[in-house]
Amino acid sequence: MAAANLSPRPGAGLRAVLRGRLSRVAAVLLLVAGGAGGWWASSARSASGPHGRVAFATGVVGGVYDRYGVLLQQYMGGHLPGLKVQLDNSEGSMDNLERLVSGRDDFAVATADAVASFDSPEKPRLRAIARLYDDYMQLVVPADSPVHSVADLRGLRVGVGQSKSGVNLVTRRLLEAAGLDPDRDVRSGAVSVVQAADELQAKQLDAFFWSGGLPTTALSDLSERMPIRIVPMGDLSDRLHQQAGPGVDAYRAATIPADAYPDVQPERVAVPTVAVPNLLVTRADVDPALVEALTRAVIDSRDDIGRRVHAAQLVDLRTAVYTDPLPLHEGAERYYLSVKP
Repeated sequence: MAAANLSPRPGAGLRAVLRGRLSRVAAVLLLVAGGAGGWWASSARSASGPHGRVAFATGVVGGVYDRYGVLLQQYMGGHLPGLKVQLDNSEGSMDNLERLVSGRDDFAVATADAVASFDSPEKPRLRAIARLYDDYMQLVVPADSPVHSVADLRGLRVGVGQSKSGVNLVTRRLLEAAGLDPDRDVRSGAVSVVQAADELQAKQLDAFFWSGGLPTTALSDLSERMPIRIVPMGDLSDRLHQQAGPGVDAYRAATIPADAYPDVQPERVAVPTVAVPNLLVTRADVDPALVEALTRAVIDSRDDIGRRVHAAQLVDLRTAVYTDPLPLHEGAERYYLSVKP
């Protein structure tokens, strides 16, 4: 399973891993060295660091992608003052990947299953910078709801995430794993997490799915407005792996800790679910010096951002290089090799 590939191999050194990956990207690296790149290519190599403006696709307002992007932008403003980072909200992972290959954005966050499923002739241009943190699938219902499993959603009004989101991708797979047809057995609402929370409170939805880091602000805020509950989904992990389709092996069984949402889990009961890794993604033509600087900022900002976005605490130098199904960008490789003996 690729889920195992996303974790460090026992006894494998970082330098050995990177050497193995170099052979797979040699042709692209020669292209980059030959002068491919954006308007920032020359300025990024200046002694004072990168200069210019870049665009970063995050996610929906109220989600962890959005919050992480804002805090990373603030951190880079203090440590890379010559670089102006424009943040672009989006529907999520699939939208972000489209933005990257079209050139609308230079950097983005996307889940590993979305990257594997992304169907575009431009996909070979994509490169990874780092594995970040895991997204946890969360099925949210009113506290008194009769829904206690995904199978109980039959015939109900369910928020399934926006069409170009990673939420929608994994939600459809979870519904199928539970024996439901996503197009016939539930009344789907393609809404963002903030919209879904509002509609659940207004009784316009019976439940909604969300895939995000822990905790997600929109869910914490909703729990202060009404009693809610998170439905266990851990039993569907094996069934997800048995499905056909790219990226299903990126999912793993996981547990939402008992203290993730104190108002939602007052009895301090952990909730079994499914998780998938997030990757920081760019294109092969983005300047290596710029990518190296951004990679350093991502790793160095972990503790600072992690104090405000708990999921960011899980960004780890030891696991950041495990970015299947994408190879690392040359600039990211430079950084990881520079910090290892």
